[in-house]
Order: sequence, then C-alpha cells, then structure tokens
Amino acid sequence: QVQLVESGGGLVQAGGTLRLSCAASGSIFSIRVMGWYRQAPGKQRELVATMANGGSTNYGDSVKGRFTISRDNAKNTVYLQMNSLKPQDTAVYYCNAHTIVVPSDYWGQGTQVTVSS
Repeated sequence: QVQLVESGGGLVQAGGTLRLSCAASGSIFSIRVMGWYRQAPGKQRELVATMANGGSTNYGDSVKGRFTISRDNAKNTVYLQMNSLKPQDTAVYYCNAHTIVVPSDYWGQGTQVTVSS
C-alpha cells in the first residue's frame, strides 16, 4: 500500500504560479512512476505530468513549457511547479503513484487549483 498526501493548491490569478507537493509513504520501494493528473468539472481526468524513477518525464500537451515536475527521492516527494497559469488550468489535481511489484495505481485525495481571469 502507498499513501499520498498532496498540498499546495489554492486560488491564483491568471499568469501566476503555484507549486504542488505530494508526499508518499508506505510501500514506496515499489513505486516506479509518480505524477499528477487533473480533473475539471464535467471533464475526464487527464494527464498533467509524470516522472519515472530514472528521471524520464512525460507532460500533457496543454502544460508543456509551463509546468515542471520534479522529485526529491530523499523525501519521497514529487512536486509540480506551475507557471503562467491560465483559467483553463482550474481543476482538482491528483497525485498518482504507479507500482510494479503488484501493478497498481494509488491516488491522493486531490487538491483544488483555481485560476481566476
């Protein structure tokens, strides 16, 4: 089992910045990929960014060049630096951990990000 606790969401004006954090605990040795997804009202959950243990990253097209994912392995924490925020970035952001010992996906409780125009 992996537990994920997110923090850092909030309200920001368009063009502003936020940084999300997600701390993992539990069976962290089994985690191979950590990342962020988001879900806006009435829409499906979508990829924001992921980072594998080896450092390779993957970004959703809508955030490329504006968001940066990073990991601090010593703290078992993944971050999402969000710059040049737009109203369409408004959503609940979920931290995800993918494990491979027993292939599973774990999710945090979600943190609200609201970007005002």
